[in-house]
Amino acid sequence: MKNSVRNVYLLPYIIWIGLFVVAPILLILYYSFFDIDGNWTFANYKTFFTPIYLKMAASSVWYAFLITFFSLLVAYPTAYFLTKTKHKQLWLLLMILPTWVNLLLKVYAFLGIFGTYGLANAILETIGIGTKQILFTDFSFVFVSVYIFIPFMILPIFNSLEELNPTLIDAARDLGASAWTTFRRVVFPLTLDGVKAGCQAVFIPALSLFMITRLVAGNRVITLGTAIEEHFLVTQNWGMGSTIAVFLIIAMAIVVIMTGNRK
Repeated sequence: MKNSVRNVYLLPYIIWIGLFVVAPILLILYYSFFDIDGNWTFANYKTFFTPIYLKMAASSVWYAFLITFFSLLVAYPTAYFLTKTKHKQLWLLLMILPTWVNLLLKVYAFLGIFGTYGLANAILETIGIGTKQILFTDFSFVFVSVYIFIPFMILPIFNSLEELNPTLIDAARDLGASAWTTFRRVVFPLTLDGVKAGCQAVFIPALSLFMITRLVAGNRVITLGTAIEEHFLVTQNWGMGSTIAVFLIIAMAIVVIMTGNRK
């Protein structure tokens, strides 16, 4: 009886997953076997393994790695110090608030900040460095991406640190471990699940970025996400766009498996 009730409650979830996860993936896989004229072909997969697309794939992975690395570099100490503050839930809320703002608005804000007459160049002028080309560079792309994704890295790490038993840290200190040794041998290993979850939440969407590459990087950064947008909206080659999407889905699945909990 209990199993029957459980199955009834699971039904809406299964329908949702089937309609909005499985079906779109199958549809993308189906379209990947058609060329621009609607003919059945394997040529799209052959084209993907040419130098130009392999270079795009390598570029996508590299930039996703950089964005994830710098997000983690900033997010971990931030989350750690948040757990030590008096009003930590309030500070956490303030850090998550930017995620409520439309992504396009945040990107356009940085167009003004990094522009020739923006705040960043005004500061550089004031300290005597002079005006620099900040927009349409790798730096601006990575910086804006890290800013956008940092809350998604902070939250799981913060939760892991909050769940950490403080007596374990006290025990390490009592046994003579230094602050660095305690962090390296106790704190970090026990919060690794939060780090993995944060890396998933950042690396996977960073693989398929396209709007930030258009607006902030000025197409200097070409990724697979940019190529998908180009094929679907400009060249109308849905087959090639779907083929690239298939490989992105495979890459994302690999990341999930590699960073998943193996317990």
